[in-house]
Amino acid sequence: MICNIFLRAAVFAAAIVSATLTVSVQPANAFLLAGINSCDSPVVLRAISHRFSIADRNVIRRGLAVDQYHDIHQNKYTPARDTVRTARRYCHGKVTMNDGRTRTLWFLIESGQGFAGIGDNVEYCISGLDPWHVNGAYCRSVR
Repeated sequence: MICNIFLRAAVFAAAIVSATLTVSVQPANAFLLAGINSCDSPVVLRAISHRFSIADRNVIRRGLAVDQYHDIHQNKYTPARDTVRTARRYCHGKVTMNDGRTRTLWFLIESGQGFAGIGDNVEYCISGLDPWHVNGAYCRSVR
């Protein structure tokens, strides 16, 4: 009886393995099917606001925060291809800070580059608020 149970379990496991081997989507392409967020996506803008608040609290230390986004639009889009598996959306706009000043915002959305390769990654630069030029002069790396 125990051998019969093990035999059934082995047949069931073999059926599952053979069924999964017939899937045509490769793992590297599985996350690309979901697409990439748009420039004005609330998820992207919240990520920028959150990451800027952390940067201001720990590095810049001016007590600044993003109050409002204006004129957010896409500059360039590079789709994922066989040689480059990451789709990138380059975006630009303006932000009004809590000090009343309006500054230029540049950011980049990369598909499938989030934590552990799941979701999108956002890299941003606010002109005048990159004291160590992490993103290059004039936010060049995210333009």
